[in-house]
Amino acid sequence: MVSSDRLAAFAALSFLLIVVPGPSVLFVIGRALAHGRRAALTTVVGNTLGAYVLVVAVALGVGSIVERSVLVFTALKLVGAAYLVYLGVRAWRRRGSLRDAFAQPDGGPAHGGLRTLGEGFAVGVANPKTIVFFAAVLPQFVDPGRGQVPAQMLLLGLVFNVIAVASDSVWGLVASGAREWFARSPRRLAAVGGVGGLTMIGLGVTVAATGRSD
Repeated sequence: MVSSDRLAAFAALSFLLIVVPGPSVLFVIGRALAHGRRAALTTVVGNTLGAYVLVVAVALGVGSIVERSVLVFTALKLVGAAYLVYLGVRAWRRRGSLRDAFAQPDGGPAHGGLRTLGEGFAVGVANPKTIVFFAAVLPQFVDPGRGQVPAQMLLLGLVFNVIAVASDSVWGLVASGAREWFARSPRRLAAVGGVGGLTMIGLGVTVAATGRSD
């Protein structure tokens, strides 16, 4: 399996990359502000599950195909971007209904949990930057001499996702705490939905405009 020094080095690199707010963190923050702590943490879980699917794909060789194929990369990029824009437009259109959501604990009824989990999963699994990162970085920390290369990649990906869960959860909890301040004003409620929706639309456009170095 992976040597302890390589595992520590990968964990350190992952931490440095994860703590800096990116699309996933901003998505979690938007969920926390709009729907509360439970929705934010459920989104974190869904996003992490989606990201780990990418780890499995890389371990099974899909990552190298995506890394080398402009067509596949572009397809994944546009799917992820379109989904972010869709969620942003929906959040913008529903910004006036946030008052009812705030009136319920953690932003809404429990039956929305699976939907929130699914949306987080879709964003995580459709993130082209993540799969390219895994495809480029994971192989550098694998020791072919130790054998079981796919298993080594799965372990490294698990370390990455454990760190991501901890970091994203902190962001979500902090944002959900600030949410109560917004709840005191109807204007703030509308602003939460509007800004959150525009942020997701902006993220979608950014992802769509992201190019490749090759």
